Amino acid sequence: MSKTAVITGGSAGIGLATAQHLASAGWNVAIIARDEARLDGARKLLATSGTKVLAISADVADAEAVDAAADRIERELGPIDAWVNNAMSTVVAPADQITAAEYARVTATTYLSQVHGTLAALRHMKPRRKGAIIQISSGLGIRAAPLQAAYCGAKFAVSGFTDSLRSELIADDVPVTLSVVYLPAVNTPQPGWARNHTGHAQVLPDPLFDPRLCAKAIVSAIDDPQREIWVGRSTVMMSIAQALMPGFADRQASGMRDKQLGKKTGDKTGNLDVPVSGPARIDGQSTDRTITTRSEFFTSRQRDMLKLGLAGGLIGFGTILGAAVSRMRHR
Repeated sequence: MSKTAVITGGSAGIGLATAQHLASAGWNVAIIARDEARLDGARKLLATSGTKVLAISADVADAEAVDAAADRIERELGPIDAWVNNAMSTVVAPADQITAAEYARVTATTYLSQVHGTLAALRHMKPRRKGAIIQISSGLGIRAAPLQAAYCGAKFAVSGFTDSLRSELIADDVPVTLSVVYLPAVNTPQPGWARNHTGHAQVLPDPLFDPRLCAKAIVSAIDDPQREIWVGRSTVMMSIAQALMPGFADRQASGMRDKQLGKKTGDKTGNLDVPVSGPARIDGQSTDRTITTRSEFFTSRQRDMLKLGLAGGLIGFGTILGAAVSRMRHR
């Protein structure tokens, strides 16, 4: 019997790449997004794999709509084995130029959407005592960047919610797995769809990664669950810098502000409140500089070993330096 996966934000970008990867592996796939035309295009693309595909138009900020989608998927495709919380939105602007309503909407679509999806999945998975829930986060969910305050705040919240829930599942001996995948800059259509108050096109700084690499990392979290997965060396280095040298990381991040600003385009309303029309496609406009050859992602276990190694090296260097200084003083 084929397994069933659910991907929110599954009609384009990383979500569509993940759905395509799973469908090609024989999974039944349900994709949830808002734009019906793009959903239909994604459904037709995925159906070429020969598996069952269900496309559901819903706003993931609406908890009741997400619950209803989960119930429908269980009826039409069968038990949900994996749920990927991928949907998001953002506002590109200085923090004090984002309105309270915009903060609330980004929080609802980027953080609360993951809460709604997780709870909908758990309602079906806990009684069966199996299933994998994958939260899609970002390097900006551990090391924030300028012009992304609403998005960064929402992604930080995802980690807190997931860690709290994971400890509860451990306490209750419920073997449903929770993984967080932290992504680098990725070449998807999203920058062209985002609400933007800077008057400039959003440019994602290098290194820029292929969405299919992210899809591989997400699928690996289903096949071999890990607490966290970090895609790209840049994401790992952001985490290490934030943990060991946060002041230095602040200064480095400040340089990202101007690097995100491209040619003048005027402000854009974007897809914050309603979807922006467009085809079901995985890639954005920057394929000429996308990293496609590296198949690199790292588990939290590998990242923690690297952190320990660096910390040990710094402590050792400090000890040697201190001893040398002490000897010099006593000469």
